[in-house]
Amino acid sequence: MAASTATPLPDRVHVFWHEGMLTHDAGKGVFDTGMDPGFLDVLEKHPENSDRVKNMLSILRRGPISAYVSWHSGRPALISELHLFHSPEYVNALVEADRDGGKMFCAGTFFNPGSWDAALLAAGTTLSAMKHVLDERGKIAYALVRPPGHHAQPTQADGYCFLNNAGLAVQLALNLGCGKVAVIDIDVHYGNGTAEGFYHSDKVLTISLHMNHGSWGPSHPQDGSIEELGEGEGFGYNLNVPLPNGTGDRGYLYAMTELVVPAIQKFEPEMIVMVAGQDSSAFDPNGRQGLTMEGYREIGRIIRRLADKHSGGRLLIVQEGGYHVTYSAYCLHATLEGVLNLPSALLSDPIADYPEDETFSVNVIESIKKNQKSTVPFLK
Repeated sequence: MAASTATPLPDRVHVFWHEGMLTHDAGKGVFDTGMDPGFLDVLEKHPENSDRVKNMLSILRRGPISAYVSWHSGRPALISELHLFHSPEYVNALVEADRDGGKMFCAGTFFNPGSWDAALLAAGTTLSAMKHVLDERGKIAYALVRPPGHHAQPTQADGYCFLNNAGLAVQLALNLGCGKVAVIDIDVHYGNGTAEGFYHSDKVLTISLHMNHGSWGPSHPQDGSIEELGEGEGFGYNLNVPLPNGTGDRGYLYAMTELVVPAIQKFEPEMIVMVAGQDSSAFDPNGRQGLTMEGYREIGRIIRRLADKHSGGRLLIVQEGGYHVTYSAYCLHATLEGVLNLPSALLSDPIADYPEDETFSVNVIESIKKNQKSTVPFLK
């Protein structure tokens, strides 16, 4: 019998989405404050608004990467599923806030009519994406969700987040037999909620590359420093990489190569979760990190290589921040190009490039690496 000469099918990204997530509306004001000072004619939408996700959706549907995308419908999470990560008391508080017509949980974090339905859809859609990968129906799944989730802690909302979508998916993977799960968070802000949920576990390695912003108040007591390493059995399993403003493409790639890759290689996870936020981009109003499309593309390639080597190619990508309405969509496109390991860029960068101080960034990363080698077992 003659050998088949058919060309292998290209990799695909299985995108999980539901229109109902557009119902969350955090209002208008001065940036994310909800404040109307009375002397401005034009109040801007809260940065976490539906327009940003509509552009992400449309670039995947009509951009050149569309040929590599399979679409799947999301679904709302069950209340019982939320207890995978969140306390019953906190979930009840969200239910009550919805019944009462809304609440501001903390600075910038507005829970309005429609927010609960959207949050349940974001959580359930992410769980469905994880289950799709675990059931071996696809290697790479992307949960295109909002509201975001990585600041939501087991017992409180924080930073525009109500339910920790990635955290719920990680715990589902553990419950279904994954021995070890690694989380790589590239959102510009510290993934404090996810870290908090697994801070005492040696089954989850949480890695966060973020702007060195520190704590922003009572809702965010963690400061994202290199000293936050986990506790008890989880000591050494939380790796923070606080980066100086303007780190840029080369600085991020250096951090990925020198810190993230060796940590993942030593941990040897059975599942990798990429927490993707485009607010690390050069033009994001909520970040100062200078990443361009090419930086995101290379990060995607590195994480894909890690997944191929350590988790059998299994990778879940969960959407977080990204507040420049157009450039975030372009950077998402580039990230998925990298994850797909495409031989050349499908889209050129419409507005980069951006200056960066590579030497300063590299020196900071070397300092972090030197400090962490003495405490984090995966870097020894």
